[in-house]
Amino acid sequence: MREEKKVSYQTTNTYQTLNEFTKKTKNVWLVCHGLGYLSSYFLNHFESLNAAENYIVAPQAPSKYYQDKRYKYVGASWVTRINTEDEIENVLNYLDAVYKSELEPKLNCRINFVVLGFSQGVSIVTRWLAYRKQICNTLVLHSGSIPKNLNTADFSNIRDLQTFITYGLEDEYLTPNKLEQELEFVQKIFGENIEKVPFEGKHTVSEKAILQVADKFKTCS
Repeated sequence: MREEKKVSYQTTNTYQTLNEFTKKTKNVWLVCHGLGYLSSYFLNHFESLNAAENYIVAPQAPSKYYQDKRYKYVGASWVTRINTEDEIENVLNYLDAVYKSELEPKLNCRINFVVLGFSQGVSIVTRWLAYRKQICNTLVLHSGSIPKNLNTADFSNIRDLQTFITYGLEDEYLTPNKLEQELEFVQKIFGENIEKVPFEGKHTVSEKAILQVADKFKTCS
């Protein structure tokens, strides 16, 4: 007889940071990469931001794998379709630990807490905000989809959320019909005041779009 069982154990994972947190810091970012990325490389896309004003924290997806037959390039995935709920809970526990250790001590009324997800990272950050009832000031949805099981009530604890959705006009995964559906879904959850920041390009991280978004941040009092 074949049977699948579970066991719980403690694990360790890394994360990356960019710039120094000082009295000049205005924005603290939590940024989650997409499928196939590593946090160390993902951080490269945020180096154009003003270093004095922006402190960036990039968690690392736990499931690493070789991307080529030469076993040279390593990528990572947040979750898969196998044991998805358990994988999601493990990832959320990890983000909770990153938040408690790195982010929570730095957040106060003068800091704009920015949460950004790219591609697969969008589903991760929105689940974290929804399931853990976390609060942020700014949410950036970059070339990814919000899980369809989430709804407005899941984010009811967040007030005055500044929301951006950015996407490539040549994104190979984004048909005009899918784009329309995604925009409607985001508006249904977060309201009509979301800001769209499209860019010329495919399904890639746009540093130009990130800079455009950062220029639109509201100032925290």
